[in-house]
Amino acid sequence: MNNKYKGVFAVICTPFREDEKVDEIALRHHIRWLIDDCKVHGIIPCGSTGEFAFLTEEERKNVVKTTIEEVNGQILVIAGSAACSTNETIMYAQTYQSMGADGVMVVSPYYGSLKQEELYYHFSTLAKNVDIPIILYNNPGTSGSDILPPLVARLAKFDNIVAIKESTGLMQRVVDIKLLCGDSIEILCGCDTLVMEMFAMGVEGWIAAPSNVAAKQCVELYKLMVEDKDTEKAWELYKKLRLLFDLFENSGSYVQLAKAGLEIMGRPYGVPRYPLLPPSEELTEQLKQLIELIS
Repeated sequence: MNNKYKGVFAVICTPFREDEKVDEIALRHHIRWLIDDCKVHGIIPCGSTGEFAFLTEEERKNVVKTTIEEVNGQILVIAGSAACSTNETIMYAQTYQSMGADGVMVVSPYYGSLKQEELYYHFSTLAKNVDIPIILYNNPGTSGSDILPPLVARLAKFDNIVAIKESTGLMQRVVDIKLLCGDSIEILCGCDTLVMEMFAMGVEGWIAAPSNVAAKQCVELYKLMVEDKDTEKAWELYKKLRLLFDLFENSGSYVQLAKAGLEIMGRPYGVPRYPLLPPSEELTEQLKQLIELIS
């Protein structure tokens, strides 16, 4: 397979002004920094870290539209298109296709605790109703449903279901999917605390939430592991980054820490949307120390 999704894909936060409206200017500045200064390989608006679940339909569409405009074809834009219902998921995906998105990323419908056949119906119906590439997003910890490897193999038979973001934190999933699917679907790292291990297993794409604050370092780790095959240097960098990734993962405050981190870095990006609250002073201080460590 010609791996289309190599590199670091930044799942960008959505910035809000003091009046809680989306800050389009900050969004554009963040995208420019990620592309021009950090050299990321793709941008993903309206993912989990983009607080899509707290945005209105109009806001979601505007964030994706703004992202596509600002990226202007320089790198891939994969739009988060998840929703609870199949029909709504299709609506978002079709809208983003018409806007010019390069693909969509779709987590399982959340809250429903769906069975495998229900998941198959959802994703296969989506595949039949859009023409652009679909990246499955398997995160049972937040969605409540696990896209098991046999189901991945069934869905990989659709030409436009091209990749899966694996966020279970189970390394054996990489092997299981590879054994069942061969190269019919790409596996992308969705678990930051396993990224070096997944790169070592042949994964070449990383959908990285911490890249909002550590994009340059994430790109450097990718380059060392995947392009240069320099495991020794990669390990020295990973030992530092892993502390930051652990804080994100263990706190369960990806959005809050990403926005607080940007503030610490002198790149203010607003606060999370309620009911999310800014991180505690203790977490913020830990974050500040870790950003200084990797800078």
